[in-house]
Amino acid sequence: MPAGTVPLTDEGIVSAVCDAYTDIAKKSVHTAYAEAAAEAFGYTAEQLSSVPAESYMGLSCGNPVAVASIKEGETVLDLGSGAGIDVLLAAQKVGPKGQAIGMDMSTDMIDRARKNASKQGYRPPQLTQPLPLETASVDCILSNCVVNLLPDAGKAALLKECYRVLKPGGRLVVDDIIAKKQLPNAIRSDFSAYIGCISGALQLEQYKALMKLAGFIDTLFVETGGDLKVYESAGPTCGGVPSSSPSPRCCAATTSVLPQTIIGNLNELAASYQIYARKVSSDNGAAEKSPLALVRWWDAYPKDHLTSGEVASLLRDPDRSDYAIIDVRENDRVGGHILRSIQWRADTFVGSLDMFYDEYGKTKQVIFYCGSSKGRGSRCAAWYQDYLNGKGNTESKACVLEGGYYGWRYPDLVDGASSL
Repeated sequence: MPAGTVPLTDEGIVSAVCDAYTDIAKKSVHTAYAEAAAEAFGYTAEQLSSVPAESYMGLSCGNPVAVASIKEGETVLDLGSGAGIDVLLAAQKVGPKGQAIGMDMSTDMIDRARKNASKQGYRPPQLTQPLPLETASVDCILSNCVVNLLPDAGKAALLKECYRVLKPGGRLVVDDIIAKKQLPNAIRSDFSAYIGCISGALQLEQYKALMKLAGFIDTLFVETGGDLKVYESAGPTCGGVPSSSPSPRCCAATTSVLPQTIIGNLNELAASYQIYARKVSSDNGAAEKSPLALVRWWDAYPKDHLTSGEVASLLRDPDRSDYAIIDVRENDRVGGHILRSIQWRADTFVGSLDMFYDEYGKTKQVIFYCGSSKGRGSRCAAWYQDYLNGKGNTESKACVLEGGYYGWRYPDLVDGASSL
């Protein structure tokens, strides 16, 4: 766990916070602690039972989904989505016609959240690395104990971006820690306390000023009364053995994944707040058809690319047979396809991953393509790579043909209009 003082530069703070939460993402969490922390900040037993236990790690300070009035078909953005509890709860509410987007600075947190999303049957790009967002494209933004992890300039910039991407009338629901008084330098400089969202906490009037600067007016701040002492590690009980029981009431074991520091009574220093705001606009309402929220949404799918030239070299090498070329198109495949490619349609791919893995799990390179490789090809490659990662398979690897079939420039390596 991190120790020492808070870095002196904004860049240093962001980097150190990312490193710390990457470390946290790799750790296992005592179920007793995670449930105790979640219940302390308002999550119900019904909510917790509806998502994977690995999606809540005791890092929250509220339950924004409970008051966000999320509706079916909406686009919801979760800033600092962590292991995924809030974005998964939001996904249940928006349904298949909506979109729940999770963003986090830590790729290891993203990986953890993707695995939890897979357990729920959700598909990428609901959980993504940070991506640009279109202006006025999001109905509701959630953030849970994240804003305070940014340096002050970062807090201001993030809130301005929230205002930009919200549709007119869109909601912002932030759960965060607010300092009750000016914190002494000894606490402000304590990096472990910073990771715990204490050292970076603003005072109430400072937070209100940043919200107003971002464009939000009539922001509502409500102290929720959450017990911050739940973050403290109580140590093992139950016979001296840390408990992994699903009920935190069976014992007092609350081993936190957060770094521990002795800075006094947390409830005397700070308090948990829920912050609620709307984007008020002079427009009569949102455009009839709002833009898709994610810009270059296909970048949400991590994968390696191979150029047309590299794939052509494979096809022309008589000694190479350790690859497979997968065309995931549907009816548009009849216009022609790359030599030796095998059709495995994208609309059935996720449901047949077990079968696909049995066929290609020992193939060194599995190369996916569609028309442009900016949609179906990228999605299928990501799903297959996630499946490989889950199996611990490093023998096979998913790749994407850069430019797809439209970018293929080797007519001698094309089959005609017939479909395989």
